[in-house]
Amino acid sequence: MSLEVKNLVKKYGNKVVVNNLSFKMEEPGVYALLGTNGAGKTTTIRIILGMLSYDEGEVLWDGKPMEALNVNLGYLAEERGLYPKYSLMDQLLYFASLKKIPKSVAKERIAYWAKRLEVEEYIYPEKTAVKGKKKPKDKTADQLSKGNQQKIQMMCALLSDPEFVVLDEPLSGLDPVNADLFKSIIRELIDNKKYVIMSSHQMATIEEFCKDITILNRGNIVLQGDLNEIKKSYGRVNMMIKCEEDIEGYINEMGLNVVNKTPDGYQIKVSGEAEAKKLLQKLVADNITIIRYELREPSLHEIFVEKVGDAHEEQ
Repeated sequence: MSLEVKNLVKKYGNKVVVNNLSFKMEEPGVYALLGTNGAGKTTTIRIILGMLSYDEGEVLWDGKPMEALNVNLGYLAEERGLYPKYSLMDQLLYFASLKKIPKSVAKERIAYWAKRLEVEEYIYPEKTAVKGKKKPKDKTADQLSKGNQQKIQMMCALLSDPEFVVLDEPLSGLDPVNADLFKSIIRELIDNKKYVIMSSHQMATIEEFCKDITILNRGNIVLQGDLNEIKKSYGRVNMMIKCEEDIEGYINEMGLNVVNKTPDGYQIKVSGEAEAKKLLQKLVADNITIIRYELREPSLHEIFVEKVGDAHEEQ
C-alpha cells in the first residue's frame, strides 16, 4: 500500500490555497503536514479524504485514484463534531453503521476503546449505578469535558479499524495526562502498521513520531523530506552553556551570537563545532566551572520558525 499526492492544486477564485503539492507515503508510519494557520494543511487533508474537489493533480492510494468508499479511513478533525444531545453509545453505534460494521463487532470495539481511552464510565453509566438508587441516565456529548469529547471523537475515528488515519491537531486542548494517553494510541497505530497523516502545531510531538515532513506556507512547500536528514544538514550549531562564573566577557570577546540568556544559561548560535570547542577550551583553561554544556542540531520548532519566517519575508 502507498499514498501519493501528485502536483495538487486547489484554488478559490484567483486565490491559490494549495500550490503544486506533492508527497508520498510508501510504507506505514506517521507523515507530518505542517504550517501556520491558513497554510493549506486542512484543505489538503480534506482533498485527500474526498471532502473537497481540487483543480489539478492526483491523489492515489496503492496506485489508484483515492476514493473514500474504497479505502478504510479514520479521521479526527480539528473541528470536533459530536451531536451534543444524543447518547454517546447511540452515536458510536451510528458512526459504526456508516462504516457498515456489524453491531456485534462495533460493540466489541467500543468496549475496547472505551477502556483504552478511559471513558467507560461515560459510555456505560450503568456500571456506576449504586444499589437501591435510580439507574443513571445515558451520557450525552454536551455533558463531557472538551478532553473527554475528544476521546469519543478518537473512538469514532478508529472504530472501523482503518488502514489510513488522519489526525488533525490530535493533542489540541489536552492536559498532559491525556496528551500522553493519545500519544500511546498513536504508538499503537504505528505498531499496527497503519498509515497516518498528522497535522499539529506541537513540534515536539511531530519530532517524536514523524520520519518525513512537509512544511507549507500559504499553500507552497517551504521544506520537505526526512526530518533526521534535514536536521543533520544544519549541523550541530546550537550551543547551551551554563557556568558558575560570569562568562559574558568570553562570549563578547569571540563575537558569538547569543540567541537567548536565561537563569539556565546561554543559548548561542555557533558556526560549527570548531567555534564551540574554542569557547570551551578558553573556559577550561581559565578554570571556569562548567555546569552544563550541550551542542546539538536545531529542533523542528527552530527550523519551522526559520523557514516560515523566511517565506513570509520574501512574500
